[in-house]
Amino acid sequence: MTTETKTGSVRPPFWRDVKVLRVVAQLVAGGLAVVLFLYLARNLRTNLTAANIPTDFAFLDQPAGVTVTGSDFKATQPISDIILLGIKNTFALAIVGIPLLTILGTLIGIARLSSNYLVRKAATAYVETLRNIPPLLVIIFTNTAVILSLPAIRDAATPFDLFVISNRFLAIPWATAQDNSGTYLAVLGIGFVASIAVWIWRTRRFDATGAPHHRFLWGTGTFVLFAVVGFFALGRPFTLSRPEVVDGRIIEGGYQTVGPYVAVLLALVIYTASHVAEIVRGSIQAVAKGQTEAANALALSSFQRLRFVVLPQAFRIAIPPLINQYLNFTKNTSLAIAIGYAEITLVVFQAIGNANPAPQLILILMGSYLLFSLSISLLINFLNRRLQLVTN
Repeated sequence: MTTETKTGSVRPPFWRDVKVLRVVAQLVAGGLAVVLFLYLARNLRTNLTAANIPTDFAFLDQPAGVTVTGSDFKATQPISDIILLGIKNTFALAIVGIPLLTILGTLIGIARLSSNYLVRKAATAYVETLRNIPPLLVIIFTNTAVILSLPAIRDAATPFDLFVISNRFLAIPWATAQDNSGTYLAVLGIGFVASIAVWIWRTRRFDATGAPHHRFLWGTGTFVLFAVVGFFALGRPFTLSRPEVVDGRIIEGGYQTVGPYVAVLLALVIYTASHVAEIVRGSIQAVAKGQTEAANALALSSFQRLRFVVLPQAFRIAIPPLINQYLNFTKNTSLAIAIGYAEITLVVFQAIGNANPAPQLILILMGSYLLFSLSISLLINFLNRRLQLVTN
């Protein structure tokens, strides 16, 4: 039995309609997944109850019973606080590492295509060496050969009296908030919005007249103007704090971080950048050769050809596989447990080792990494959509 639509085409019965069958198949698959999840959850709950193991999350309010090196965390604070600290430390690796590995990977990927023999071979050796070594070994080597070989804190190096470098802590100068610091941050926010407005204005002027936009210089200049004028108008709301070693065992002032953080960050950046370099190299080679020939016909320099013609098109190709490398970097931060950096995996395993329920803590751990992965995917996919070519 068939039905005829308004356009005159013949529509099959619903039990043979592909669209209907797809919806039904998805509903059935979703229902089976829910049933399986409920079965597994019930089975887990039954086994935990039989073993006299708590099935709730009330244990999160109990004292953690451990301290964390390089932080003010106390053993009397609840387990929930140390989990939040682990999430914060993992985020600190991701927010700094992803931009660094992108820059390094891009430079190495471009170097892989260099006409200079030494540069090309050096980049090739970097990629072929690093990407074929397990990241755990890179982390252990970096911590052992780089961080632990630094001087002890009592003999810490202090270059220019601005930095403190030791095998336990590293510190750099940092801004310390004074009066009107909140107002100054608001001024910076206004300056940032103003710089975006100037950027848009210069872009539209370029589109309308063809005159050079120089939007980066205009936008940056606008923000710097707000920052400088606001800084002096509000009476220096921030002052520079320099780190100093006190009693040969602690550092006061500046911004401090522990050695394992630097080791994990450095190791994962140089490791993941080797994979990013190959993505960038392949994306550049995927750009049509005619684009490069057209740039040469316009007498563009090598830098201008990369900056204005090749790289903008290459990154449209590179972004989807780059997302996977960003996710791999974030998940590989769990390997920091090998050198004792207190990211989310280490603190969860410490909590489990203190006789807290493992299933709930593992669930929290998986949920944390899932949250990181979904957040990164959402942001980069939004950028990917913005960079896609619009076809009519």
